Amino acid sequence: MQKLQSNKDRGAQSGENAGEHGSFHVQTVVLDWIDVLRNREVPAKIYFPKTSEGKFPLIIFSHGLGGTRQGYEYVGRHWANHGYICVHIQHRGSDNQTGRNSEKLSEEIIQAVKSMDNFINRPKDVSFAIDQMERLNTDKNSEFYNRIDMEKIGVAGHSFGGYTAHTSSGRKIQGQDGMLDLSDKRIKACIAMSAPASDTEEFRKSFGSFKKPCLHITGLHDVSPIKGTRAEERRLPFDSIKSKDQYLVIFHDADHMVFTGKVWPGRDAAIDREIHRLVRTSTTMFWDVYLKEDKDAKNLFMNGGLDFILSASARVERK
Repeated sequence: MQKLQSNKDRGAQSGENAGEHGSFHVQTVVLDWIDVLRNREVPAKIYFPKTSEGKFPLIIFSHGLGGTRQGYEYVGRHWANHGYICVHIQHRGSDNQTGRNSEKLSEEIIQAVKSMDNFINRPKDVSFAIDQMERLNTDKNSEFYNRIDMEKIGVAGHSFGGYTAHTSSGRKIQGQDGMLDLSDKRIKACIAMSAPASDTEEFRKSFGSFKKPCLHITGLHDVSPIKGTRAEERRLPFDSIKSKDQYLVIFHDADHMVFTGKVWPGRDAAIDREIHRLVRTSTTMFWDVYLKEDKDAKNLFMNGGLDFILSASARVERK
């Protein structure tokens, strides 16, 4: 492990709306990890509460196709501000390096999302990151020494990262020699934003043994930028899972890219910032219920609190 940089800043200076702030200032550290067994780089950026007291649940975040560990700060910082250690990992082979030196960038991107290596390595990157944090939790020289509650681990992701979150949590995929189970039993809960889907029996069956609590998030305009999943198919993971503790949030005005936390050209900035706020608030409530096991949060969440928070901006379905 090699530290590349470390910086400290306050969550109150992050530009979030008033009233959203949690109890902790936020510190970040950027790391380079290498998985020796796979001869694979796994870069990471960690957001964590700046305090010397207490243990905190762990969240691993997986970016979408073409992303990096630097992305999705709007959720990572917010979760850390509310008492979580958030590790944003970067997946080589489907990150911002994909197609960089190619004259056929779009073709390279499409091939990356079809690559079986990427489908396998992404969930393995998640498990490797958990291993690394478990090691740091027992290292007396680490800033994370005895700071992580390894019994309370969640995984989240957007787009290709939504696939990663689902697969790390129990979805099985078809490999060359049969079905592959790449899940990590240490994971307790999952958040999947804009997860890819296809309306096939094989896809539905891949969720047959999925049992982890999961918050599925999408939008009515959530169409794949690379001509993959249609907006109406984004709900298929939720529909395919038979177990309880499943929640589907469909934002009325959300497209695919809004969940990156940026305001993109052609979009209404006010609408997008409100979606970002609601994503932060609803996901934190979900983590508080299923990772922190907070009784007050659970009472609110189970008795219309999620619906009230999202109000007219989204509809909620649950199992």
